[in-house]
Amino acid sequence: MKNSITAVLAAIAILFSVNTITANEIKSQINTEDVLASGELQSVFDNYFAVKDALIKSDAKTTSAKAASLLTAISAVKMDKLKSNEHTVWMKVVKKLTADAKAISSNTDLKKQRESFKSLSKNTYDLIKVSNPDQPIYKQYCPMADADWLSKEKAVKNPYYGSSMLTCGNVVETIK
Repeated sequence: MKNSITAVLAAIAILFSVNTITANEIKSQINTEDVLASGELQSVFDNYFAVKDALIKSDAKTTSAKAASLLTAISAVKMDKLKSNEHTVWMKVVKKLTADAKAISSNTDLKKQRESFKSLSKNTYDLIKVSNPDQPIYKQYCPMADADWLSKEKAVKNPYYGSSMLTCGNVVETIK
């Protein structure tokens, strides 16, 4: 009888340890998928920041080229690799992101580029908000343009007016 109880307890212990190992492997896979998913949108965010930086310099030609790169990054996103909350927002904003990037890339009029950038910033904000960026992102606001933009730096550099009003604006939110 004692041997039977010992054998049953040993079997239960083995089952628990196997389940624990399996659970840890699954947890590790999920964490890896989360890391991969954030990386899926990183190129979109990097290209957004490149467009913003070109607008700060009031360089319409570079802005157009950077927006073309953004367009490429948008079309390269593999939706099946996104986390579910990212995917939901992506489906809501992808058409508008694409339209804004096209409008900016096909234009060399800074005023029109900046107008499209307002919408681009709003939709990028919605996306970056759910993607848990690995560094703080600052949502900044310019009262003169009545528009927001995103920045990796806390210091305000206004893409809507460039050098004429470079520091107009303030940080309204920090996304972490």
